[in-house]
Amino acid sequence: MGNRPHVIEKMAKNALIQTLLELHGNPRACVYTEPLWGLSMNLCLSYASVYMLAIGLKDTEVGFIATVYMLSQVVFAFLSGPITDKLGRRATTAVFDFLAWSVPCLIWIKAENFWFFFIAALFNGAMKVSTNSWDCLMVEDAERSQITKIYSLVIVSGQLSALFAPIASVLVSRLTLVPAVRILYCNAFIVMGLKIGLLYFFSRETRTGLIRRRETKGQSVFALTRDYGAVLKIILSSRGSIFSLIVTALVGAVGMINITFWQIIVNKKLLIPDAQLPLFPMFRSILAIAFLFFVIPHLIKKSLKTPLVLGFASYILGQTILVLAPARTPLTYAMLCLSLVFDGFGSGALAMLAESLVALHINAAERARVAAIQLMVIMFATAPFGWIGGILSDVSRSLPFVLNTVLLSFGIAATVIFYRKERG
Repeated sequence: MGNRPHVIEKMAKNALIQTLLELHGNPRACVYTEPLWGLSMNLCLSYASVYMLAIGLKDTEVGFIATVYMLSQVVFAFLSGPITDKLGRRATTAVFDFLAWSVPCLIWIKAENFWFFFIAALFNGAMKVSTNSWDCLMVEDAERSQITKIYSLVIVSGQLSALFAPIASVLVSRLTLVPAVRILYCNAFIVMGLKIGLLYFFSRETRTGLIRRRETKGQSVFALTRDYGAVLKIILSSRGSIFSLIVTALVGAVGMINITFWQIIVNKKLLIPDAQLPLFPMFRSILAIAFLFFVIPHLIKKSLKTPLVLGFASYILGQTILVLAPARTPLTYAMLCLSLVFDGFGSGALAMLAESLVALHINAAERARVAAIQLMVIMFATAPFGWIGGILSDVSRSLPFVLNTVLLSFGIAATVIFYRKERG
C-alpha cells in the first residue's frame, strides 16, 4: 500500500500517458476515437483469411485478393491528395471511411464466393484516401515534438481491441467459423459508423486544410494531379523522405503477408483450432502495448536508428521461430508465444516508427499531395507481395514468412546505410 502513490506518480510521468492527457483539438479527437476502429475491424482480422478459405477460396485466390486490395489502394492513393485538399480533411475522412469500411462490411457479411471478396477489396482500397486525410487531420495542428508520441498512442489504440478477442473466440466455438465471422462484420459496420460520426462531430478543419480548400476551389480533382511532377521532385530532393518510403514499403509488405497468411499457417500447418486463433493476436497486442509504453519511449530519445534496427531484428526472430514451430505438440504453443513476443516488439515499434518517419520528413505546406504520392508508391511497391505470398503458401505455408525475413533484413541494411550517411 505504501508504494501506491509512488507507482501512480511514476505512471503520470510516463511520456505517452502525459501526452494522452495533454492532447486537445483534432489530435485528441483522432486519438480518442481510434479504439473504435480496433473494436470494429480488428476483431475480424484474426479470421479474415480463414473465413475466405471456409467460403471456398484457395490460398492463391486469397493472395490475389490481397493484391487487388493493394492495387485499389494505389489508385485511391493517387487521388487522395487532391480529394483531401478539395473536400477538406474532416469531410474526406468521414465520406471515405464509410466507403472503405462500412460498405465492404456489408459485402463481407453476405460473401458467398470469390467475387464478393473481389468487389469488397475494390471498395476497401478507398481507405488510402481517408488514411491521408485522417493523418492530415491529426497532425497538421499538432506540435512537432508530439508527433512520435501521437502515433504511438494510435498504435496502442488499435492494439487495445485485442483484449476483446475472447468474444470472437467464444462466438466461433459456439456458432462455428462462418456465422460467427458474419456477426463480427455486423458489429464492425455498427461500431465503425459510430466512430465516423464521433470523429466528425468533435473535430474541426485544420488551418492548412482551410487554406488548401480555398486554393483548390474551382479546380477538378484530376486537374490537381497534373502538378504531381513538382510534388515528386519535393520528395526526391529529401533523403529522409526516400528513406521513410523504403521503410514504410517494407513494413507494409511484411504486414500484408502477416495479416493474410498468419492465420493460415497457424490454423492449417500448426493445427491450432479456429476458436483459439484470436487469443494469440491478443497476446501479441498486449505485449506491443507494453513495449510502446515502457520500452520504446526510452529508445527514441536521441535517434530513431536504434529502435528501427531492434524492431527489424526482433521481427526477424519472431518470423523465424514461427517457421520452425512444429505442429500439434506442447512445444507448438510455447514457440508460437515466443514468436509473438518478438513480433509484438517488432510490429509495434516499426508501425509507429514508419508513420513517424513519414510525418517528420514530409513537406508541411503540401502534406496532402506529398502523402498521396508516398502512399501510391508504397502501395505499388507492396501490391505484388499478396499474390507472391499466395503462390509461396501453395507450395509451403512457411514460405511467405521466409520472404518476410528477407524483406526485414533489407530494412536493417537500409537503416544502417541511411544513418551512416546522415552522420557523415
